[in-house]
Amino acid sequence: MLRYILIAVAFHAVISVPVTVEPVMETTTKLERPWHAQCSIKYFWNLNCTTVNDRLATQMHEWGGAGGCAEGGEKCMYMVTYNDEFMLTGTHMTLTDQSTDTLRFTFEIGVDDTCPVAAFSRSDIWWEMVDNGTNYCNLHNIIIGAGLDEEPGYTESTSDSVCTQYSTAVCE
Repeated sequence: MLRYILIAVAFHAVISVPVTVEPVMETTTKLERPWHAQCSIKYFWNLNCTTVNDRLATQMHEWGGAGGCAEGGEKCMYMVTYNDEFMLTGTHMTLTDQSTDTLRFTFEIGVDDTCPVAAFSRSDIWWEMVDNGTNYCNLHNIIIGAGLDEEPGYTESTSDSVCTQYSTAVCE
């Protein structure tokens, strides 16, 4: 019985003592890329969004078959799955492994006929974590193919933290 009283007194003393806890240094490193093979890009043009949307959709239709990849590269096998004034969605199938990625362009109507666009591409393979920049290239190739990179006010904003292997992507 005395043993239980001493333990209770010792426990009470431990709980009653104010304790200062020093911050512990983080021992894990933050993952500097998305957890899944994907890419988010912010685009901007000094064009109205109807023009941008039409040119993107037209380019995706032009690269709809395998013909554009006869000499290599990935400028083929695009398909538009939905299109309205605010959103264009589609898919791209890679020729190398026949995997499919889902694409989305969201048009955020800007001021004075400008067009900010939030673009996103994601691998449909649930376990894919790296992609050698494929999801970046899915979006980038359409922009280049449509000639939108040469339009007034064009900007592209992304990074490795939101776009898998962006800095090492080689788009063909």
